[in-house]
Amino acid sequence: MLDFDVSNGYVVLRIICGAFMLPNAYAKVRNPQGSVGFFQKAGYPLPMVFVVLATLFEFVAGSALVLGVYTAIASGLTAAFMLVATVSDLKVNKAWMWTKGGCEYPLFWCICAAVVAANS
Repeated sequence: MLDFDVSNGYVVLRIICGAFMLPNAYAKVRNPQGSVGFFQKAGYPLPMVFVVLATLFEFVAGSALVLGVYTAIASGLTAAFMLVATVSDLKVNKAWMWTKGGCEYPLFWCICAAVVAANS
C-alpha cells in the first residue's frame, strides 16, 4: 500500500495506468454528451447511466492505482474495463489505429493493467 518506489517498473506502470484514467473521467464530466453518443452507437441501454458508471469507475480505480490501494483488484477490474472499451471501440469505429478512433489504445491499456494485476 502506498508504494511509490519508482525504481520498480511495475510500480511505475501501476501509477501510469491509474493516472491515464483520470483525464478520461474528467473529459466525461466536462462533456457527458460526447460519451453518451459513443455509448448509444455501441448499443448500450441507458447510455447516460453508463457514462456515470464509467466516470465513477475511472476516478475510483484510477485513484486506487495511483495511490497503490487495492492494486490487484483495481488493476484486474481496469483490465476488464479496458477490454470492454476495446470491443466497444471496435464495434463503433471498426478501426485498429487509435488515431482513427480504433481499439489499439484501449487494448494496450488493457494489457498494461493485466500486467499490473499479475504482478500485484
